[in-house]
Amino acid sequence: MNSASNQPTPDPKRFEVSKGTLWLDRVMTHLISVGGMVVILAVFGIFFFIVKEIIPLFSGAKVEADKMMIVPAERPLLLGVDEWGERPFLYHGGSDVVFLDLESGERDVVAVPTLEGVEVSAASYDAVHQRVSVGLLDGRVGSFRVDYKTEFSEDGERTVIPSVVTEPWFDTGSGEGAVRLLAYGDGDTKKSILVARESGVSVIRLGQKKSLIGKAKLTQLGADDLTEAIGGEVTSMAASQNGMALLVGTKDGRVHYFLIERDVPVLKQSFEPFAGRAVARMDYLFGGVSVAMTADDGEQRVFSLFRPAGSSDRVFGQTKTFGDIGDGVPVFAPSLRKKSFLTGAGGELSIRHLTSGSTRWSGETEFEAVAAAIDGKTENFFIAGAEGQVQRFSFEDHHPEAGVRAFFGKVWYEGGSKPVYQWQSTGGSDDFEPKLSLIPLIVGSLKGTFYALLFSVPIALLAAVFSAAFLPAPMKRVVKPAMEIMASLPSVVLGFLAGIWLAPILDDKVPSIILVCLSLPISALLVGIIWSRQPMAIRGRFEGGREWMVLLPVLLGVSWLAWTMGPVIEKIFFVYKDPNSGETIADFRLWWPQATGSSYDQRNSLVVGFAMGFAVIPVIFTIAEDALSNVPKTLTAAASALGASRWQVVRSIIIPVASPGIFSALMIGFGRAVGETMIVVMATGNTPVTEWNIFSGMRTLSANIAVELPEAAPGSTHYRTLFLGALVLFMLTFILNSVAEVMRQRLREKNKLV
Repeated sequence: MNSASNQPTPDPKRFEVSKGTLWLDRVMTHLISVGGMVVILAVFGIFFFIVKEIIPLFSGAKVEADKMMIVPAERPLLLGVDEWGERPFLYHGGSDVVFLDLESGERDVVAVPTLEGVEVSAASYDAVHQRVSVGLLDGRVGSFRVDYKTEFSEDGERTVIPSVVTEPWFDTGSGEGAVRLLAYGDGDTKKSILVARESGVSVIRLGQKKSLIGKAKLTQLGADDLTEAIGGEVTSMAASQNGMALLVGTKDGRVHYFLIERDVPVLKQSFEPFAGRAVARMDYLFGGVSVAMTADDGEQRVFSLFRPAGSSDRVFGQTKTFGDIGDGVPVFAPSLRKKSFLTGAGGELSIRHLTSGSTRWSGETEFEAVAAAIDGKTENFFIAGAEGQVQRFSFEDHHPEAGVRAFFGKVWYEGGSKPVYQWQSTGGSDDFEPKLSLIPLIVGSLKGTFYALLFSVPIALLAAVFSAAFLPAPMKRVVKPAMEIMASLPSVVLGFLAGIWLAPILDDKVPSIILVCLSLPISALLVGIIWSRQPMAIRGRFEGGREWMVLLPVLLGVSWLAWTMGPVIEKIFFVYKDPNSGETIADFRLWWPQATGSSYDQRNSLVVGFAMGFAVIPVIFTIAEDALSNVPKTLTAAASALGASRWQVVRSIIIPVASPGIFSALMIGFGRAVGETMIVVMATGNTPVTEWNIFSGMRTLSANIAVELPEAAPGSTHYRTLFLGALVLFMLTFILNSVAEVMRQRLREKNKLV
């Protein structure tokens, strides 16, 4: 017999680790630590870069007082300026226009020939066309335009040369006495002048037809008396940029809106902007859709044209309310590039913005302004005082349309019937109002993710459970690699197939899809119930997870039957009735909008759910299957030894123990879905909407960034807003992943002793 004492003693050197292995271990430990720190620093660097691009969106305007010049003269009526803010001009009501050069302190006086020998009683200024309209004591009205010519020297120095262009006089045709107020609307070929005399209000319609030879001549087409329709003393008036919309405010606080239709002014609306208080001033904002109205006590509100529900005519409705501008005579100057405007009274000034509804800057001036103007580039504004003072202010306000309310709140945009969440970053004209609400994009991201997970999670998790606990090992060695290969399919290929191949198929097969989705789980459940009641002699022939051989033919047959029965179901339940002819049509695409009031698009969330769900299934399946397969066999064997069935083992042992891994799989799948770009871009209409309708499209944050960032001008509001969308997407996934990690740790702690 061999005793323990006779056994050889192990050599201690066998358990020693070589120096090379220890050195390599230390090196790799340091490399992994450094690599982890580099990754963390890279993430923080990206985060810092994104935040740096976003911060300017929430900053206000910067205004600095610049040159001042005093022009000894009587109180100016008007103040205007050229595009570059170099040669402002003053008009005092005589025949001379005074052009100033604030840099050199020089002034040039240019005479208007048509104003010599006449007495001016009223004047107004159209900054868009740089036209000064004047009314005379004898009731006539006329105008002249200020023209700026730019010359460049050989060294590139710019010189602005001002001049005036005279225009003819016109008779008002009604009323008596001097002209008190007037407003000029220029619609290119058609123009109008709204005139209020001491007694009577009228509108003069002008025409200017362009000819092939020579300059077009401005002629009077007619004059219409508005006195009876107004019926009150006029205190303010305004004409739109196209000359078709006319506003007249009266002393009793009412505003009358006239629209010229077929060369006839028609009264469209009469309303009280300030509940009986008179309107001291009305000014159109750039674009001619919104009007800033200022009450005689300084309160300021903005009214915009919109179509009320059930009406085809556009009327004015209040869209914004601003604070008081101060005590005194109000001044106003619109920006010619943005929806910003300068306003104030009594030595107080403020810059406000229509879209955001915010005051971008406010401050006090050295003297009380009686007139104001903003240059064409919106880089300077000028104010004039009653004693001849003229001062220039430089200001920077690169992102006036931005703000928390613009990004995350409902905004009443021009032309809209109510405040909405809307994304429309670009338009075809300078007077376009950017709509930068991120809510439709956030809703689109969550909507696409929801429908993708609704399709993928049941399939992926049930497949993982079946593969880990029921599927035979030889079949598992085929199924799992095949599922993992699915994850390598490029998303652009899936998006292409979804948009070109899948969407047209699903477009007219929605009833079939609904029937298949309902019949498959029901039939599978029935097969399971029937199979469990079969004798052991029959069930024993398909042991070891081969029951799928019985289930699969049934599911294929049910799927085929449900697909072919779809048109029959459509003819019975989804019938559209034409409201005009009364004709009935069996078409789900027409029935859905009529029955629910929601839209139906060919590329909709259903298509995205299938396509993006197909991309998410391999990710969830692989991670969940690994977690289920790694449950200790000792636990499952012990449960089986105690008499538990396979399903009881899965339900009571495998799933609870593997729940942290399953939860991680769901969160990774969520991240894969919420960050998906190409499938959403190609498989949907890419329309930013806020409805959860499964048959409408969407636009996600990631898809929006991919589509619009290449065309966004660096540093613009649009550009920085896209970075804000990236930050929102980052924070959304970060918060959800953080919550998920906490829940995963709790699940792990709860089930660690099971």
